[in-house]
Order: sequence, then structure tokens, then C-alpha cells
Amino acid sequence: MTSQDNASAPKPAAKDPWDLPDVSGLVVGVLGGTGDQGRGLAYRLARAGQKVIIGSRAAERAETAAAQLGLGIEGAENAECARRSDVVIVAVPWDGHAKTLEALRSELAGKLVVDCVNPLGFDKKGAYALKPAEGSAAEQAAALLPESRVTAAFHHLSAVLLQDESIEEIDTDVMVLGEDRADTDLVQALAGRIPGMRGVFSGRLRNAHQVESLVANLISVNRRYKAHAGLRVTDV
Repeated sequence: MTSQDNASAPKPAAKDPWDLPDVSGLVVGVLGGTGDQGRGLAYRLARAGQKVIIGSRAAERAETAAAQLGLGIEGAENAECARRSDVVIVAVPWDGHAKTLEALRSELAGKLVVDCVNPLGFDKKGAYALKPAEGSAAEQAAALLPESRVTAAFHHLSAVLLQDESIEEIDTDVMVLGEDRADTDLVQALAGRIPGMRGVFSGRLRNAHQVESLVANLISVNRRYKAHAGLRVTDV
């Protein structure tokens, strides 16, 4: 075939950004699953039919939380949770973020890691964003877990709404960031398993800081309007 033939050959159709993979068979681990955000995510994903394992530093705490939630959720010590999961959501407090990930580097090798930690400080004026040395919590995770596939998502979800059994749908978009399209597609698909929720690709990890920081603004919104605000991305 000549170069002229190559130039005239039809180009393959662009991939539909909403053509996402089936993730129903993946096991999802939630590190920090005994905290409010982790419990809420575990509950919603399990309610949607996902196999979920809650992780904690103490296996007994994780098992107790799992029993309270039901839905087939299991509890385990963090290392076992990481080993048994295909996708691992990091929902630990910011002050324990680095230490937790450093301790689990080998267990998280080869795993798809979803960081949803928001580095925040609080004073008399309210919440404000912190800037980690690496740029963001997600970039810190990527630096500490060189053998893992790190993404960032689930930052702007209300733990109150996630845990409220009377609420059928969570009306919000989830901003998903990462370096590899196959990985961000998986996370988008996972978010889409939860009724009312949609995962939207929002850039590479270098853009995670402003996504994590926006939670400080949402806290201010919630305090002023007595709400549990989320986000919707328009025109996509």
C-alpha cells in the first residue's frame, strides 16, 4: 500500500467515551472502611451488587462494621483487604494517608488504587485546602505506590447521603482522574454502578489538587445552606 493509499484510508471511529467496561465481577476493597466516607462507599457499592471488603488496621473493627452494613460485605485487616481486592479505594484520614500506603506497598502492587482523600485543614474560618509536597493526595499515593495503578475519584460525596438507607439514588457526578484511560474507564464504570451517579473523566493526576481542594468549598456550601451538596458537570 502506498502512502497515498494510507492517507485516503478511512480512520477508525473514535472510541465512545461512555462505552465503559463491565466491572460487576470485580472485588472492591475500601481502606478506611470503618470511617463515615468509607462505610458509605462500601454500602452503596454493595447495594449495587458489587463484592466489597472493608479494611481497617484492626480486623475486628472491620468485621464489626461489615456485619452492621450487611449486603455480603466482609471485613478484614488492611493488608488482607488489599490482597483480596481487584480495586482498592483509599478512604483513610489525611493524617494517616502516607503511613497507611507505605505499609501496604507490596499488597497494593499491581492493583488499581482509587484515592478519594481530601487534604484539608480547619480553623475558626472553616475548612481550607492543604497542598501536599507531591501536589495532591493522589500524587502522593502514586509516589508511594510505584507498582500500583493510581487514580483519583469519589472526593465530593456526602457521607450522610451515602449512608442513608432511605435514599435510593445519589444525584451527583464523580470526577475521575488518572494516567491510563483503561483505568479511568474502570473507575467511571464503578461509579456508574451506583444509581444516580456518573463518573466523568476529569484529567490526569497532576490536576487532582484542585479537585481535592473543592471539598473545602462544598463544606462552606453545606454549612450555609444546611445541605449535602454534590456536583454535576453540564453538557457532557
